[in-house]
Amino acid sequence: MPPLQDLLILVAAMAGAGVFAGLIAGLFGVGGGTVLVPALFYAFGVFGLGGEANLHVAVGTSLSTIITTSLRSVAAHRKHGAVDEAVLKGFIPWIALGAIIGAVLAGFADKATLGLIYGAFAIALAAYMGLGKESWTIMRDVPSGPARAGVGASLGAVSALMGIGGGAFGSAIMTLAGRPIHQAVATASGFGVAIAVPATLGFIAMGWGAEGRPPLSLGYINVPGFVILALLTGAVAPYGAKLAHRLDKTMLRRAFGAYLAFTALAVVIKALVT
Repeated sequence: MPPLQDLLILVAAMAGAGVFAGLIAGLFGVGGGTVLVPALFYAFGVFGLGGEANLHVAVGTSLSTIITTSLRSVAAHRKHGAVDEAVLKGFIPWIALGAIIGAVLAGFADKATLGLIYGAFAIALAAYMGLGKESWTIMRDVPSGPARAGVGASLGAVSALMGIGGGAFGSAIMTLAGRPIHQAVATASGFGVAIAVPATLGFIAMGWGAEGRPPLSLGYINVPGFVILALLTGAVAPYGAKLAHRLDKTMLRRAFGAYLAFTALAVVIKALVT
C-alpha cells in the first residue's frame, strides 16, 4: 500500500477527474469514460497501485460510474424534451447484449491488446468529433430491424471495451441518420445505463481473483474509485447538459476531438511500454 499522503493525492485526482468527466458527460452524452479511463490508468501507475490489470480496472471502474452519470444526464435532457424515447427503447436490449460480449472479450484480452483497442476506436472517434460536420448524413433514418440489432450490439461491445457510455458513438449514428444534434446527444446519453449495468457485472466476474489489481478492487472494479467518481460525475452531469444547449458546438467538438486523440495515444503508449 502507498503512503497515506499518496492515497489522499490519488483521491484528489479522482475528484478532479470526476468533475471534468461529469461536465463532459452532460455536454456530449459520452458518459465521461473518455476522461476517466486515461485518468485512472495513469493515476494507478503514478501512485504505484496495482500492475498488469490496471487498464482493465480503469475501464471497469469507468463503466461502473456511468450508471449514475447516464441516469442524471438523460433526466436533465428529458426536461428539455430532447430525448427520442422510441429510439432509446428500441436500442437498449441490443446495446445491453453487446455490452456483455464486450466485457467478456475485455476479460480475455491482455493489457497491450486492450490498450490498442481503446486507442484505435478513441482515435476514430476523435477524428469524427474534430473533423466531422453535423450536416453529414449517410442514412435516411436511424437503423431499424436487423440493422438496429447489429448496430446496437456493436455499439455496446465497443463501448464496454473502452469503458465509455456509448453516447459518443450513439450520437454520431443519429446525426449521420439526419437527426438534430441536440436530440442525438440527449437520446444517446441514455445508452449508458444499458451498457454500464451488464458490463460492470461482467468486469466483476471476469476480474475475480485476477493478479495485478489496485487495492480494494472487486474484480476489475475499484471500489473507492467507483464511490468517488460516481458521486461527482452524477452530480455535475446536469450542469454539462445545460451548457450543451448554450455553447458553440463546433468549437466544443474540435476541442474534445483534440483532447481525445492525445489521451488515446497516451493510453496506447503506456499500455505497450509498461
